[in-house]
Amino acid sequence: MAKDVEVAERGSFSAKDYQDPPPAPLFDSVELTKWSFYRAVIAEFIATLLFLYITVLTVIGYKSQIDLGGDACGGVGILGIAWAFGGMIFILVYCTAGISGGHINPAVTFGLFLARKVSLVRAVMYIVAQSLGAIAGVGLVKAFQKSYYTKYGGGANELADGYSTGVGLAAEIIGTFVLVYTVFSATDPKRSARDSHVPVLAPLPIGFAVFMVHLATIPITGTGINPARSLGAAVIYDKKKAWDDQWIFWVGPFIGAAIAAFYHQFILRAGAVKALGSFRSNPHN
Repeated sequence: MAKDVEVAERGSFSAKDYQDPPPAPLFDSVELTKWSFYRAVIAEFIATLLFLYITVLTVIGYKSQIDLGGDACGGVGILGIAWAFGGMIFILVYCTAGISGGHINPAVTFGLFLARKVSLVRAVMYIVAQSLGAIAGVGLVKAFQKSYYTKYGGGANELADGYSTGVGLAAEIIGTFVLVYTVFSATDPKRSARDSHVPVLAPLPIGFAVFMVHLATIPITGTGINPARSLGAAVIYDKKKAWDDQWIFWVGPFIGAAIAAFYHQFILRAGAVKALGSFRSNPHN
């Protein structure tokens, strides 16, 4: 089987058995005239709404169970909360991947934008839709759980006592790196071609990445790795601590996403080497 593009001794390239999609334009005004674009934006809004509704309900339900029952081991526990987040991402990515790409996360959108998988217009509209969807999702939780919502923290992300800001920021950077790196790997056209004999369901590893990161970082920050998730809870909960820590849940994920995009595109996929090889093979261009 032919392998990825490689620079030969003469500066030429060997054949490859897959096709990389062309880079997305920075600004594509044609997108704004297509229904498929608005359909994708709506899909991101609804998916993020459902994601926040189910997951924040799970968090509040768990806290109310252990409070009323007096058993710290009661309810779904941290394991159950992690499963709720990872499971919902698996479900929603599966449902929306063919419509919008199933981002459901501004950090994922940002990483894909840096890798030129989506245009600036689409990236901005996705992030707006995700943020509004998150706010609406948490708003539904508060509407249905008025007696419990504020009492049990509103599902808001906050830096836990005993941890420094640096530790919280690092947890968000590394956690988001794991997620976005998984997204790139699971959707890589080279991987799809190479492993075509193995049935690969991309939403599954992405959901598992979310699950594993939550297990590791819930005790530190409550696990953000999704700026829309953190913003939606902060807006509806509207407490000083949640707002004071909000920057961590935007800066950390965006840095983590940028590192993941660079690592996958320029290290693993050798984007810089390919570009240099192409330049050398066409010295007059």
